[in-house]
Amino acid sequence: MQSGKECLRVVGGRRLVGTTRPGGAKNAILPILAATVLTRETCVIRGVPAIRDVQVMIEILRRLGVKVRQEEDASGLVLSVSAADLDSWEVREDLTREMRSSIFLMGPLLGRLGRVRMAYPGGCAIGPRPIDYHLRGLAHMGARVEERHGYIEAEAAHLLGREIYLDFPSVGATENLMMAAVLARGTTIIRGAAREPEITDLQNLLNAMGARVRGAGLDVIRVEGVGRLHGCEHTVIPDRIEAGSLMAAAAITGGDVRLEGVIAEHVEAVSAKLTEMGAEIVDEGDGAIRVRGPKRLKAVDVKTLPYPGIPTDMQPQFMALATVADGTSVITETIFENRFKQAEELRRMGAQIKVVGHTAVVQGVDRLSGAAVSAPALREGMALVLAGLVADGETRVYGTEHIDRGYERLEAKLRDLGADVERIVE
Repeated sequence: MQSGKECLRVVGGRRLVGTTRPGGAKNAILPILAATVLTRETCVIRGVPAIRDVQVMIEILRRLGVKVRQEEDASGLVLSVSAADLDSWEVREDLTREMRSSIFLMGPLLGRLGRVRMAYPGGCAIGPRPIDYHLRGLAHMGARVEERHGYIEAEAAHLLGREIYLDFPSVGATENLMMAAVLARGTTIIRGAAREPEITDLQNLLNAMGARVRGAGLDVIRVEGVGRLHGCEHTVIPDRIEAGSLMAAAAITGGDVRLEGVIAEHVEAVSAKLTEMGAEIVDEGDGAIRVRGPKRLKAVDVKTLPYPGIPTDMQPQFMALATVADGTSVITETIFENRFKQAEELRRMGAQIKVVGHTAVVQGVDRLSGAAVSAPALREGMALVLAGLVADGETRVYGTEHIDRGYERLEAKLRDLGADVERIVE
């Protein structure tokens, strides 16, 4: 176990009660920040989550010559981004290895400068996530794409509107190709597009900048290329994965939590599954959802699917809930190949989990026991925190750098709801 490191210390047994709200969506803000390089004018982005991935993206932008000013208002973090002095088309390896979302800069840089060079992106180790869809789509639009020495280089004097078919509804590829297409010559049609709400949020930003994009939320997106884009103001949608995680925290502790600033439609699949597990979910309107957890959760079968199905980013949290549910749950992961890493850590806490390929069979136990565990990735870390909330004794969750990539002030939000959790350095 990692000694002398920061960890979250969680003492289980407290019922969560109160009101909280999720921050801006991590999976929306990163492509939105990448899109700001498409114009020379200033873009003001509100409701930005204060998370580690945002700071990494800001650093990447600054190294490209982009000016980023950070302020705060009632909505949270506000970023003013000006790419008027964008002077580099190369994204450095030291930062791309830290965050996979750096790949979102390929389309915008290619569209704005006609050239991009970047190292293969990194991020959470949750299985292979090939960027073939991104590269094939850009090549189909006329870019010359080369992969060598661990770098990807793409060049095009002018991108051309084309009809692109995605064999799988990749969120990242859909967004990257949308951003590449807004300044391309002609009309681009993306068929088999992903339908996630974050794609609609990106469309709204691009259209506010003067782009002509329609169809986000459907499986066909049309982009009519324009000559230039201008600055705009935009507010990021709330984070549906953070909302789902907080809903899970209320359910697993038998709590009573009201979430404000939530788009209920975005968490419908999570709400339905939590209801199946015995929780009471009430849509109170005006962006408020109330979650009351049962005395003991019921076992369920969970299968991850592209939106509007159960998000893969909620699969680890549902596994945590299943460990203390009454009965046997079967969890099937269809998106990523290596996303059961939390199972080994949960077993340290007394969970009974058997993993075979893409399926995990979880036999619920009466109680978990606090233990020292390590977060292998972002959502997996949240799953361990959830387990710690109901475990006997103290749980220490190491790997906080993963959790901080996607959750803003997690320990403070949980404490406000009555949890016994703090960040410590041993």
